[in-house]
Amino acid sequence: MIQYSLVCDTGHGFESWFPSSDSYDTQVARGLVTCPVCDSAKVSKALMVPSVARTDRDRAPAPVPRADAPVTMVAEPERQMRAMLRAFREHVVANSEHVGARFPEEARKIHYGEAEGRSIYGEASPAEARALIDEGIEVAAIPILPDDRN
Repeated sequence: MIQYSLVCDTGHGFESWFPSSDSYDTQVARGLVTCPVCDSAKVSKALMVPSVARTDRDRAPAPVPRADAPVTMVAEPERQMRAMLRAFREHVVANSEHVGARFPEEARKIHYGEAEGRSIYGEASPAEARALIDEGIEVAAIPILPDDRN
């Protein structure tokens, strides 16, 4: 992980962590890194002075991050997308029957008229989902967001 000191075009300074330098470049190019103060996506790296250890005196303690430095974890466009996906998932759960691991079997029964037609959801492996699609049975994956797993 790399911590960058960043600054927006209006001069607000903040810090954020990235898995790599390439990740930072990609996120900035997509407009995913925004200022936590003014929400500006025009963000650049602030001048950083490296800490170089001197041999002629005692080693200085490691710098402690400022407690008041805002950290951007999820940009607003991603927050909005997650909210829409979460609403979609909640709608499916509220308006469908959960059949668990029986999903592939139950979907086939409904498709071939062996069971009452209704909305269902459950679990299927990628191979099972592909087999259902190959049979002409309409299925769709419902994403599980990271917050849903915590």
